[in-house]
Amino acid sequence: YYRYMNPAIVAPDAFDIIDLSAGGQLTTDQRRNLGSIAKMLQHAASNKMFLGDNAHLGIINEYLSQSYQKFRRFFQTACDVPELQDKFNVDEYSDLVTLTKPVIYISIGEIINTHTLLLDHQDAIAPEHNDPIHELLDDLGEVPTIESLIGESAGNLNDPNKEALAKTEVSLTLTNKFDVPGDENAEMDARTILLNTKRLIVDVIRFQPGETLTEILETPATSEQEAEHQRAMQRRAIRDAKTPDKMKKSKFVKEDSNLTLQEKKEKIQSGLKKLTELGTVDPKNRYQELINDIAKDIRNQRRYRQRRKAELVKLQQTYAALNSKATFYGEQVDYYKSYIKTCLDNLASKGKVSKKPREMKGKKSKKISLKYTAARLHEKGVLLEIEDLQVNQFKNVIFEISPTEEVGDFEVKAKFMGVQMETFMLHYQDLLQLQYEGVAVMKLFNRAKVNVNLLIFLLNKKFYGK
Repeated sequence: YYRYMNPAIVAPDAFDIIDLSAGGQLTTDQRRNLGSIAKMLQHAASNKMFLGDNAHLGIINEYLSQSYQKFRRFFQTACDVPELQDKFNVDEYSDLVTLTKPVIYISIGEIINTHTLLLDHQDAIAPEHNDPIHELLDDLGEVPTIESLIGESAGNLNDPNKEALAKTEVSLTLTNKFDVPGDENAEMDARTILLNTKRLIVDVIRFQPGETLTEILETPATSEQEAEHQRAMQRRAIRDAKTPDKMKKSKFVKEDSNLTLQEKKEKIQSGLKKLTELGTVDPKNRYQELINDIAKDIRNQRRYRQRRKAELVKLQQTYAALNSKATFYGEQVDYYKSYIKTCLDNLASKGKVSKKPREMKGKKSKKISLKYTAARLHEKGVLLEIEDLQVNQFKNVIFEISPTEEVGDFEVKAKFMGVQMETFMLHYQDLLQLQYEGVAVMKLFNRAKVNVNLLIFLLNKKFYGK
């Protein structure tokens, strides 16, 4: 109460709770009244009675005691919040189905305060030393100043404008710093080795007990233990044969079932060596932590099954959301294709209508073909250069541009000294995409460099009447 509620009660004008006229402020009596209310609420929140010098207020002690219970229930209710995943219906797969990256709106002051709190309490927030939040905080460094965040030079510490700057609101697009393709491979490999090693250890200790895992691995199995193990693996194989194909264990698990006890122990030792190199297990305590993890897994099997069931539901929801997302994008692509085709059709029809009626009357419409020498295109700025050809030879090169049956596609033919050289398919949409991406120059025939913007201008003028 004292830190979060009391300041707003004592000084409501500082928290924009009340509106005051320009230059206006609370009177002394108003301040005193608010202070008295805050004092009583402070006593009620902390269950502190009026005694001693304030004994004359003892008549309301019973009320304070009752109010304390109300405060307690209020604070308990305020602290009893649902899990983040349940509240916002998110999980580790949510990023896969979001159409846009999330955006938050936060003030400069809130960024600084949040950074400060994370630095001060990072050990409590993330007790594990390998928690990603530690790496993020190390990358961020010290708490920034207001000036460094808004890009202004440092000014006077007592500058009254600083308070206004701290309230400046910015929008931040959230991205996953660790979402780099390939980063998960090492982690997944270590996890796979760990799971396989655990499974083999369970198989071994069922038939060959011992004081420590090291002792079990170093002690040869007896013939009775090998025989009992073999019979158990045969029963498992019969049981697995009745399992539906989709639920059958992986190929590697089936192969491990055919191993003898001694071969399994050798494979366990190999796995432990790799896990030690990866820093996943520690051989100093004879792998006791690994044994403890296995015991914990066995105790929590029921909880794991419930978790898998819940994860299956979430995966089904994710799958449905991904299908919905794919459908959405497919519809968007179809819509844009249809829209672009309509635009191109309209442009083409405009180009035809712009012709004089008497030119079109009684004549069948035929495709217009443009012929330019390279020298002429060079003068217009459309053609920049042709590899291995001097500018004074451009007059010997002729380019012919003809529209095809498909709207927006053009066939470009090149002739040198009257000899047909090559044919190039030019797509109007590709030109617009290059223009959108800011690409100024493109190649035709892998030799001729042309100005994208001027080429679009030429096509618009000659074929689309623009």
